[in-house]
Amino acid sequence: MTPFDDPHSVARYAEGPPRLVPGFADMQRMALLLLAEHAPDDARILVLGAGGGLELRTFAAARPGWSFDGVDPSEEMLKLAAATLGPLAPRARLYRGLIDVAPEGPFDGATCLLTLHFLPEAERLATLEAVRCRLKPGAPFVVVHHSIAGDEDDRARWLSRYAAFAVASGVPPEQAESARIAIPARLPILAPEEDAALLRRAGFAAVELFYAAFTFRGWVARA
Repeated sequence: MTPFDDPHSVARYAEGPPRLVPGFADMQRMALLLLAEHAPDDARILVLGAGGGLELRTFAAARPGWSFDGVDPSEEMLKLAAATLGPLAPRARLYRGLIDVAPEGPFDGATCLLTLHFLPEAERLATLEAVRCRLKPGAPFVVVHHSIAGDEDDRARWLSRYAAFAVASGVPPEQAESARIAIPARLPILAPEEDAALLRRAGFAAVELFYAAFTFRGWVARA
C-alpha cells in the first residue's frame, strides 16, 4: 500500500505540500493565471493528479465559470478531493486511473502538479502526448514537479536544501531526512533540460519555465 492509498496518510495529505513545496500557494495561483491567459470564462480544464483537490479548489474558487475533469489513480485521494471541494464539487468530474481514463476533451487547458516525477521517462512522455491530444490547439498546459540538474553531488546538495526547507516549515527532522533519502532512490527524476525536451517531444510548443524552487521546477507550454 502506498501513502496515497492509506486512509490515515491521505487524511493528513493537505498538511504536506505547503511544508514541502516552497511557495506552494503562490505556485498554484501562478498556474491559475497561466491557464487564464488563454482559457475562456467557461473553460473546461483537465487536472492530472487531481487527488487531494488542492489545486481544484483554488481554480474553482477563482473561476466560477470553469468546469473540471480530474484524474488520479488513488480512490482515497479522489475521496479527499471531493471533500476538499465541498460545495464546489458539482463542477468537477473525478476519474480513477491514469491519463487513459480521462475524457477525450477537447479541453481549454490542463495541469499536472507534483505528479510527473513519479513516472519513468517513457511513461512520462506517453502521458504528455496523451494530455496534448486532449487539448485544443494552442491551449495552455502547466506542469510542476521535482526536476534536479547536475551530478550526484549537485543533486545531493539540492536535496539537502529541500530537507532544510521542510524542517524550517515544521516537518520533524527525521521525517525530512527520510524524504531526502527516499526521493532519489524511488523517483525517476530528470534534469530540467530533459523535462523541457520531453514537453517538446510530446508536441508542445512555447515551453517556458515559470517556477523554480529548490528541487522543483514548473513549465507552461501550448498544445
